Amino acid sequence: MKKIYCISGLGADEKAFAKIKLPGYELGFIQWLTPGKNESIEAYATRMSKSIKEENPILMGLSFGGIMCIEIAKLLPVKKLILISSVPAYKQIPLWMRTAGKLRLNKVLPIRSASTLLEPVQNYHIGAATAEEKEIVRQYRKMVSPVYLHWAINAILNWKNEWHPASLYHIHGDADRIFPIKNVKPDHIIKGGTHFMIFTKAREISEKLALVLQ
Repeated sequence: MKKIYCISGLGADEKAFAKIKLPGYELGFIQWLTPGKNESIEAYATRMSKSIKEENPILMGLSFGGIMCIEIAKLLPVKKLILISSVPAYKQIPLWMRTAGKLRLNKVLPIRSASTLLEPVQNYHIGAATAEEKEIVRQYRKMVSPVYLHWAINAILNWKNEWHPASLYHIHGDADRIFPIKNVKPDHIIKGGTHFMIFTKAREISEKLALVLQ
């Protein structure tokens, strides 16, 4: 079977791809690592890339995982790079995020302390609507390491990439509130797809992926 190396969203694990069905393909997962103090996103990507054992791999990244796939693709040639609910360049990140990074607001404002109070707001922006979806997101919140979370948020807010490989294919939802559709230029738009569409629109995404991978 052909292998696809997957990187999940911020703090999530391989369960994020549980509903994606691609007959003839094996989904392999690159796990998040504990970041070193002041580790650059480039250095972190280098460490993640050590998990890839094949030449010209297929990479698939969800949200922040897509950003990491871009960074890994700078280090080694890839057959195809697929982004889901992500962005290929920093200028497609919402202005408020880039401004927060420039002002270093993530360094002075607490990230985790108010997370319980902010759950409804976070669920709204992610697109978790049902009780099952909200519970999945809640478990991810409990699971994520504070050290990793602070590093990852800083990495996203201060990402400066403008490059992407020619083999990139981008799938995005028109109801994504994290990376709004007005800021991105995807190859395929999922109608009604939120930032959580990897779960809510898994069948449609799977069908599109099957065509892209032919």
